[in-house]
Amino acid sequence: MKKLSLLILSTCLFSTLNLSAKEDYSLKFDKDTRGVVRKMLVYKNPMWVSKIVTNDERELFFISPKSMLEFYYKPKNWPETKINNSSELKELIVTDYTTGEAIDAKYAFYVYGSNKISFAGDDLPAFKNIENAKNFSKANRGMRILSFKEISSGLIQLLNGDI
Repeated sequence: MKKLSLLILSTCLFSTLNLSAKEDYSLKFDKDTRGVVRKMLVYKNPMWVSKIVTNDERELFFISPKSMLEFYYKPKNWPETKINNSSELKELIVTDYTTGEAIDAKYAFYVYGSNKISFAGDDLPAFKNIENAKNFSKANRGMRILSFKEISSGLIQLLNGDI
């Protein structure tokens, strides 16, 4: 009986998680699209591209998840965007490093410490599912797999060499 209850609870939990994540994200950009933080052309490395959609439907592109999170934690560092804090951000989207699919950054898994780097340097490749993150981590000497909630501003500063 205990096992059945646990199975039902687990199924309900996973169903709820899947329903809460929107499935049709887009990362459409052209050859002139530049990242907000590093001003580099995003099309040159599409497996790393990230995007933020603001509450007023503006799209801000980034060359990597790390760059997007750098902006997320300190948007005032880019006054040209006229964004003061993360409450003005509607969607955070990253590219699944394995499939190239646009996914919700808040439900992604990130690999810290791998030997793969983006144009922004040490970075956090993103994955839709934990199995792909584990496989990537093992193949590329990743040190840890993190959820969105586990990534702090301090970690982004560390990856950037600021601390």
